[in-house]
Amino acid sequence: MILDGQAACSWGRGLAGFADKTTSRAERAAELSASPPMFRSRLLDMFTRVHPAVVPIIYAPVLLWLLYRASDFGVLPVLALFAGGYALWTLFEYWGHRLVFHYEPDHPFGARLHWIIHGVHHDHPSDPLRLVLPPVASIPIMLIAYGALSLFFDGPVLAAVAAGFLAGYVLYDMTHYYLHHFTPRTRLGRALRARHMHHHFRDDRTAYGVSAPWWDAVFGTSVRKSR
Repeated sequence: MILDGQAACSWGRGLAGFADKTTSRAERAAELSASPPMFRSRLLDMFTRVHPAVVPIIYAPVLLWLLYRASDFGVLPVLALFAGGYALWTLFEYWGHRLVFHYEPDHPFGARLHWIIHGVHHDHPSDPLRLVLPPVASIPIMLIAYGALSLFFDGPVLAAVAAGFLAGYVLYDMTHYYLHHFTPRTRLGRALRARHMHHHFRDDRTAYGVSAPWWDAVFGTSVRKSR
């Protein structure tokens, strides 16, 4: 059973309305590293918490298998199709974050579900076990994506495009974890972290592309520089 929305987010408050968060709310969220349970059942709640290493452990073998399936097609064609699959992922990442993760339902049940999907991360952004998608969510998403791609491609072409899409997902999840729990040393890393922290603590209507910031520039949601 899903916990009551008010009880589940009693530390962070607010099942919806991310854009209206106050500075004090952001400061509280930064201090809270452990998020509350989502379900009364400990077994169910266990499946919502995942170590980030689980992502490459599960998907690296799948990625290698897809690349093997695509290998008969030739190196250059595979690289081009892989890049196309990666580009598709980055669009999926941007619009999924913007339209699904930040959709604000009016109905109480929808608000509770919304908190489970993404609100918990904004309330407790430092919880290391709720930074990557749990397999119970990512596996169905990848299977649906593979099925959708199979409507347009098959054989080695499908394998190469799917490999690029899957690699994009793994890169996204690992980047997301890195930005929250490490101090980037490179200029790119510092820029990605700064814009993601801006999304969390200043304006969550910007910087939807975690690993693909260029789509924010294309769709008008880039972080605006302070004057």
